[in-house]
Amino acid sequence: MVQMCNILPAVRHTQLSHAFFVSVSRLIFLFVFKICVSVVTILSRSHADHNVYPSAGVLFVHVLEREYFKGEFPPYPKSGDASSDPITFNTNLMGYPDRPGWLRYIQRTQHSDGVLYGSPTAEHVGKPSVIEITAYNRRTFETARRNLVINIMATEEFPLPYQAEFYIKNMNVEEMLASEVLGDFLGAVKNVWQPERLNAINITSALDRGGRVPLPINNLKEGVYVMVGADVAFSSCLREVESPHNQLRCSQEMEPVISCDKKFRAQFHIDWCKISLVDINKVVPVYITRPDPGTGILPEFGEYSPPSESLMGRNYFSDFLITLAVPSAVALVLFFILGYTMCCRREGVEKRNMQTPDIELVHHSSIQKSTKELRNMSKNREISWPLSTLPVFNPVSGEVVPPIHPDNYETTSMPLMQTQTNLQNQITIPQQRPSG
Repeated sequence: MVQMCNILPAVRHTQLSHAFFVSVSRLIFLFVFKICVSVVTILSRSHADHNVYPSAGVLFVHVLEREYFKGEFPPYPKSGDASSDPITFNTNLMGYPDRPGWLRYIQRTQHSDGVLYGSPTAEHVGKPSVIEITAYNRRTFETARRNLVINIMATEEFPLPYQAEFYIKNMNVEEMLASEVLGDFLGAVKNVWQPERLNAINITSALDRGGRVPLPINNLKEGVYVMVGADVAFSSCLREVESPHNQLRCSQEMEPVISCDKKFRAQFHIDWCKISLVDINKVVPVYITRPDPGTGILPEFGEYSPPSESLMGRNYFSDFLITLAVPSAVALVLFFILGYTMCCRREGVEKRNMQTPDIELVHHSSIQKSTKELRNMSKNREISWPLSTLPVFNPVSGEVVPPIHPDNYETTSMPLMQTQTNLQNQITIPQQRPSG
């Protein structure tokens, strides 16, 4: 019976240990499983490439929609409206810190969509560019990544021979990149130009051309440059800006008179003085000779042979002496020259007196003697104070009446040399002598 009592606690302890081990194993398994699922999710997101096929010489616009990336973020446990989460984007060429030179990106606020736009050239044809797009949720600090593969295609229409660039004052870049607004502008240009083929070539913000940031008043815009190309010559309306009358008005900062401006004025305010008309057929090509970049591999110089350990040490004592001795010698010579000039080349008082006329010496000596005599006389004179400045003593009451003049009496008005009559009328104040 005693043995059974001893066995039961051991059995219970073994069962508890087994249950604890099973529960810990399950927790570890669930943790590893979640990590694997998250890794698979991240890999699936990062490798979910999206292919686009823009044409060379034609404006490329790709919108980074916030709604698309919201679905890739995991649910946030805290309460909050997920639709209003601030999301920003970071774009770069894979393996590089920035985007290609022809590709630009803009996002006005954290609650608006981002836009990639640009105009690829014929040099980029057949060279796919992988753009890494990283979305940041500024509320949950979660990230999502997606790759955008840009495959630039060649086109027979590139380049269009006639190109016109318009400056629109009442638009921002992100507003002009919207398909509806850009379509309305191309429709107005086509109505004025009437070509068979018309394409938007490039869009550039006025800030990139040296423009100023507008003040946040009266709904002012930054302005945008829009370049379009066509296959026919410029219309007479577009040529009106080149007339001498309109050129004179532009030089006087006045708006030119354009007959077709009313077709744009309803939606687009165009600065006709900044319009640019280019005929590629008349442009003289400029060829720039570039050096051969080579293979990028350095030539063979053989194996590196480090210096041996038996090299003799260099003695810097002579260098030290030269460094200190030369400046010290120059300073010593300059010191002796300065001392000789100041001590041994002085003219002295005697030489000065010899070169001075006698009349000037006598005059100077008399002035010195008079000055000295006056100073000695001023030290020995004793002048009594005027009666008006002395206190009056009443022998009956014993009161002392203050003087007529206050303490701010100006003693500077007293004469330096008093006459004999003034001295006789003055009363000397009796002084008390010590006893004995």
